[in-house]
Amino acid sequence: MQLLESIAIGVMFALGVYQLLQRNVIRMALGLVITSNAINLFLLSIGAYNGVVESYAKAMGVRSDALPLALILTAIVISMGTLMFTLALLRVLTKRYATRDNEAIAELKH
Repeated sequence: MQLLESIAIGVMFALGVYQLLQRNVIRMALGLVITSNAINLFLLSIGAYNGVVESYAKAMGVRSDALPLALILTAIVISMGTLMFTLALLRVLTKRYATRDNEAIAELKH
């Protein structure tokens, strides 16, 4: 199961980086989202399940650490705020220059 999870996280990260390298700014924003989700899954896979019992269970035993889960939740909230800010900037950018191509926007500035 860990091998399948590792492969899925690697594929998501590679797809996110590939999308970040595209010329379309909307695809770049989607690449940012995919990459941040891959990083969150990676953090969840390496730190969430150390113990026998869940973090907030009433059962006795070695408990899992709740800190990675809290950090991932914080990262999700921050990435959603960043995504909304990025999408607002992209909307203004596409309205002003009437294109979504990075190189066309760079040529219009000069």
